[in-house]
Amino acid sequence: MTKNYKLVATSAAGIESLVSRELRELGIENRIDENSRVLFSGGNDTIALANLWLRTADRVKIIVGEFEANTFEELFQGVLSIDWQEYLPLGYAFPITKAKSVKSTLHNEPSIQAITKKAIVKKLQTHFHRPDGVPLIENGPTVPIEVSVHKNKATILIDTSGESLFKRGYRIDKGGAPIKENMAASIIMLTNWRVNMKRPFVDPTCGSGTFPIEAAMIARNIAPGLRRNFICEEWNWFGKDTFNKLRVEAKDRINKDIELDISGFDIDGRMIEIAKENAKVAGVSDDINFKQMRLQDFRTDKEDGVIVSNPPYGERLLKFEDVKVLYKEMGEVFRPLTTWSKYILTSDLMFEEKYGQKATKKRKLYNGTLRVDLYQYFGKRK
Repeated sequence: MTKNYKLVATSAAGIESLVSRELRELGIENRIDENSRVLFSGGNDTIALANLWLRTADRVKIIVGEFEANTFEELFQGVLSIDWQEYLPLGYAFPITKAKSVKSTLHNEPSIQAITKKAIVKKLQTHFHRPDGVPLIENGPTVPIEVSVHKNKATILIDTSGESLFKRGYRIDKGGAPIKENMAASIIMLTNWRVNMKRPFVDPTCGSGTFPIEAAMIARNIAPGLRRNFICEEWNWFGKDTFNKLRVEAKDRINKDIELDISGFDIDGRMIEIAKENAKVAGVSDDINFKQMRLQDFRTDKEDGVIVSNPPYGERLLKFEDVKVLYKEMGEVFRPLTTWSKYILTSDLMFEEKYGQKATKKRKLYNGTLRVDLYQYFGKRK
């Protein structure tokens, strides 16, 4: 099936502009709508390209229907009007994986899911000449369907990604509450670290190595989805050939010549070993210097570097006094590095007071459902 779809890339709140920028760099025109969604259009090639290359997005979805739905009957008829036979061959599974209602008269999300499922079943029974009351067999490939009702406007979507795009496929193990890969990539893109400037990159609290690994993948131009599969590859109207062609092209685009100065340190030796294994699977083990070391012992004679840190906070470190001491020592260690820029992610609203210095700039983000702030301290350039 050759078709031009209306598409949406979803992301964490506060990251939409980065997703939009990534799409433009891929040659895909887009816009951010009032619901903070990044909208674009294209065929199977565009869907595959976005899934394979977007570092900061959560998922890529097809918008198959949009209509007013003030009542459950309007929802049923709107879903029924969609040409589901184009997306759901006989035998395909089509779970209604998500329903969300915001500022709408239809607020019971389980009922929204049930009505949507009922309407799709009705449409397929009619198209495939199956009698009412006889259930459709769903033992084939899965097509996840989502429903969003915002201000009484229903949007019906098909998820083409499957597992979230933050699952790159290189994380063989992790520590407590690790940062998601797409959030790590987003934060790196918000820094002033640029590969062509040959600036050192350091994460002094690296845990399982997400920041250094994502930095190395950005520098090497390694497609974030190169080592994983996507659910749409199993659909007969999409197929694997589109992705396989793009994967070959992506491998040819890897930058193998650039020299990198990336380091990751952590007080936990076990986490350093995990980080090394993750980097090996990601194909960047030779690009990163991982070492067991306390943050308090970090020293360097290098200039114009960039520090990115996701220090323990919230569920990762519960003792208030431990947090207070850590942030104070962090300020004492980092402050002499006047030419270095520092980017510190934490949910602690009192971070600046404990760190001992007001941030040059602060940006609100969300790590999953947890609201966090990125405290930015810009170094003085030589």
